[in-house]
Amino acid sequence: MQALGVRRFGWLVGFVLLCAAMLAAADGGQAVPALRARVTDLTATLSADQRGRLEAKLADFERQKGSQIAVLIVPTVKPETIAEYALRVVEAWKLGRKGVDDGALLLIAKEDRQLRIEVGYGLEGALNDATAKRIVSETIAPRFKQGDFYAGIDAGIDSMIKVIGGEPLPPPRQSKRASDFGGGFETLIFIGFILVFVVGGILRAVFGHFLAAGIVGAVAAIAAALLLSSLFFAIVVGIIAFIFSLTAGAGGGWHSGGSSWGGGSLGGFSGGGFSGGGGSFGGGGASGSW
Repeated sequence: MQALGVRRFGWLVGFVLLCAAMLAAADGGQAVPALRARVTDLTATLSADQRGRLEAKLADFERQKGSQIAVLIVPTVKPETIAEYALRVVEAWKLGRKGVDDGALLLIAKEDRQLRIEVGYGLEGALNDATAKRIVSETIAPRFKQGDFYAGIDAGIDSMIKVIGGEPLPPPRQSKRASDFGGGFETLIFIGFILVFVVGGILRAVFGHFLAAGIVGAVAAIAAALLLSSLFFAIVVGIIAFIFSLTAGAGGGWHSGGSSWGGGSLGGFSGGGFSGGGGSFGGGGASGSW
């Protein structure tokens, strides 16, 4: 009876250990890095200049076509297959536009000597499995074999862009960013400075602090609406100009050295990094090795 109890205890311990091992295996995959750029290199394979050139090319393509292509270089995807890990990455990153699903990922597992192109639903007609396989095996892999990773990635991206470029997709949505405002934004900074610290001083002497600040805010809002073609930013500019003018008039310590318009609230919308657009993937694409 005692021996039977020992055996049962041994079976229970074995079962618990087996479950623990299964859970560990299920959770033992490589972590998916956060998406902050179109090119993510966790292996220091690419130089800063090379990453910058690839980023610029992919950003320009997204502006023209709307599709999102990203590159991820990792040391390994083990214990998963490269297809399994790639699918986890795109499900987390959600490359491509929501409803259009026009995203694609070029994944390189350097130590595994494997790579994969993962394709969103909306691109599976043009960048189908056979086409992706040719790009992997005929364009990228031969250059990787020679040790020229940048050339392989660059050529692979060019091939992907060429194929996707021929696909009829909805045009990209034009959004206003600080870089799009260009000279208009710089002009607005200059106008705002003059309004707050020059014109505002004259108006305060005539109308008083509060009314003068209101006039400055209204004029700044109108100027922003004309220069930036954005009602939202016009309202924001008007409010900020009102506050700055009122503070300057009240003797609250504002002076030319502290009136940094470009680095304040208005400058905040110029950054932002990169993020996916909500695209979906179903496992389409192709893998290869070198």
